[in-house]
Amino acid sequence: MSSGTLPGAPPPEGAPPGGRRALAVWGTGVSVYFVAVIFRTSLGVAGLDAADRFDVNASALSTFSILQLLVYAGMQIPVGLLVDRLGTKKVLGIGVVLFTAGQLGFAFSPSYGMALASRALLGCGDAMTFISVLRLGTRWFPARRGPLIAQMAGLVGMAGNLVSTLVLARLLHGIGWTAAFAGSAVAGLVVFVLLLFFLKDHPEGYEPEPVPHQGAAYVRRQIAASWREPGTRLGLWVHFTTQFPAMVFLLLWGMPFLVEAQGLSRAVAGELLTLVVLSNMVFGLVYGQVIARQHGARLPLALGTVGATAVLWAATLAYPADTAPMWLLVVLCVVLGACGPASMIGFDFARPANPAERQGTASGITNMGGFVASMTTLFAVGVLLDATGGDYAVAFSFVFVLQVLGVTQILRLRRRAARAERERLVASRVSSVHVPV
Repeated sequence: MSSGTLPGAPPPEGAPPGGRRALAVWGTGVSVYFVAVIFRTSLGVAGLDAADRFDVNASALSTFSILQLLVYAGMQIPVGLLVDRLGTKKVLGIGVVLFTAGQLGFAFSPSYGMALASRALLGCGDAMTFISVLRLGTRWFPARRGPLIAQMAGLVGMAGNLVSTLVLARLLHGIGWTAAFAGSAVAGLVVFVLLLFFLKDHPEGYEPEPVPHQGAAYVRRQIAASWREPGTRLGLWVHFTTQFPAMVFLLLWGMPFLVEAQGLSRAVAGELLTLVVLSNMVFGLVYGQVIARQHGARLPLALGTVGATAVLWAATLAYPADTAPMWLLVVLCVVLGACGPASMIGFDFARPANPAERQGTASGITNMGGFVASMTTLFAVGVLLDATGGDYAVAFSFVFVLQVLGVTQILRLRRRAARAERERLVASRVSSVHVPV
């Protein structure tokens, strides 16, 4: 008997076909993530309006994003476990309902407390999207496409950020707070309908092995097994160190920094925020192609992005004049655009370190990194601004503290992760020659 697949038998697990059908299904899942990012980043263009609407200071304003990210980060491991157990469609469906309800609640919130609760609900739903989309990619595309598919998902997410920056900002100042946020919530209903009719967890014949319910012991084993892998921990620290400078800038503090500290108009500041998003999209395409062709480029790209970000932030904050020149702000925004694609490299360390049944859990652990760093920095910047009377140079210097911490951990783990990855590669090659006959 040959080792080929018998007629009518399912194709081998771990070799999904890709193709147009895969793109259509994956595109449906990514459309959910696209809308989630619009809702997530909507506060970034409404920060000054929110401060006026709810009559709050910088620390209270930062609490909106901090709470949203706290819920998001805290949900990552539970969501990863849910995706591994329930599948993508169910988890994405729950996520859409939650983040749409959160956006609607934010539109009609009469008080600061109600608005906080709405952002927490939004963060909970948002937390269910990206890991689900990553899992969808591994189920529908060959493994060699993994880095490019992950970067493309991030690219679509940044397109959602672009919609917030260009469209929602204009709606906000054109039709008002309630109409803008409530109107945007309609997009949640649209993607929910698309998800119900077009999304499928996996191709025919590629059903994963059913996961038996084993209670808390199973959960602990999944988390512990993922964490033991150096690749998972390295992925977390890469995500931690690379993502947060741009996230903090786009999510809340970029607009106030450019308007209040740099003296720019809101229109010009909005254009610079848009530049960050456009740069992110370009870097996403470049990084995805480079890593797909040369796996060894992962760490140099990640560390290079961290270094360039640190240099540009230092130059901007330490500029001897009262405000930095426009050319320097433009370069800063271009370099910040590389942070999102660089953070996706973290998943390229965690993915090969874990088997298919732990992909959701490992992705959840990795995805916590950048959001924990972002949440910490959002809080620190708000506190430092209040403590220093609005000194953005002091407040944003906190960025360097977390960059040093993250780089230290990356350098500590890189050799162990590389050794474990080489051993897995050798083991897979050895097992592949023992083909049953």
